[in-house]
Amino acid sequence: MLSRLLAACCLLLATAASAQPAETPDYLSFKTEDEANSTEIYRGASPAVVHVTNVALQRNFFSRNVMEVPQGAGSGFVWDRNGLVVTNFHVIARANRIMVELQDGSDWEATVIGVAPEKDLAVLRIEAPEEQLFPLPIGDSTELEIGRKVLAIGNPFGLDTTLTTGVVSALGREIRAPNNRVIRNVIQTDAAINPGNSGGPLLNSLGQLIGVNTAIYSPSGASAGIGFAIPVNTVREVVPQLISFGRLYRPVIGIELASDRWARRYRIDGVPVVRTFPGLPADKAGIRGAWRNNRGEWMLGDVIVGLDGAAVKSSDDYLSFMEQRKPGDTVTVTTRRDGKERDFRIELAEPQ
Repeated sequence: MLSRLLAACCLLLATAASAQPAETPDYLSFKTEDEANSTEIYRGASPAVVHVTNVALQRNFFSRNVMEVPQGAGSGFVWDRNGLVVTNFHVIARANRIMVELQDGSDWEATVIGVAPEKDLAVLRIEAPEEQLFPLPIGDSTELEIGRKVLAIGNPFGLDTTLTTGVVSALGREIRAPNNRVIRNVIQTDAAINPGNSGGPLLNSLGQLIGVNTAIYSPSGASAGIGFAIPVNTVREVVPQLISFGRLYRPVIGIELASDRWARRYRIDGVPVVRTFPGLPADKAGIRGAWRNNRGEWMLGDVIVGLDGAAVKSSDDYLSFMEQRKPGDTVTVTTRRDGKERDFRIELAEPQ
């Protein structure tokens, strides 16, 4: 009996020694189609994403020496192989020096090529060699639909090249730019966007740029599932202008407008014309600015209330209209003067 028991134990030990380690179950190494897509997009797009540091000069309180201090940081992305980088205007605002860190860890001092505070966009240039620059493919934001997958890559809280995913939550939103202008047709997403993500790319499931992450709605300052991105079609319109002119290229009619605050204060509907510039289209057409009567009192001149039939209620309406036109276009400017409406046909001029 004892011999049989010993034999059984030996057999068990031999079987255990000869057993091979268990293989990892297929379901643990399996990657879903969506996971594979996210991984592929991250690998392809992350080399284009950069870390932007805003450096300011500050005087030491005790020594009175001037020193450089980080004022803020954000994200950006490579626009082309000439060293152009796109980011948010608010990321580089009031900077004395701007540093751009590429994916390979190299740091480059950046030059500001152009800014558009009204669109919260800026273009920088770095002198990095072409082989270190990887531009993103450009998509079309008009093809977006609510529910479509989007991916955001950036540097939230200084944690470099972080990927978050989500969907398009809404389209056609409006947000305020740093100069208080309205940015229209903004993309809303639930992909987590936190401080530091600003200026980074929002991508579609093809890895194409479809927006620039710019803001979040959050009482705590962290992502609450409501983020906003400037649509890529706006970016495609603005960036070439910033490269060529350093600012938005907006045609003019030659007028100075009163502030919206002043108009609201005096309950004026429309945009009051403060003055016209001699020799420019508005002056030639007969539009009248504010003027003084015989007693030295300022009198209201023309108030712009429409452009090509569209109502104008603020200076933002006026500027947004002009941004969609080019010099040489003829527009109908509707004004109200002394309680009567007048139409002026005016050919838009080159910006001065």
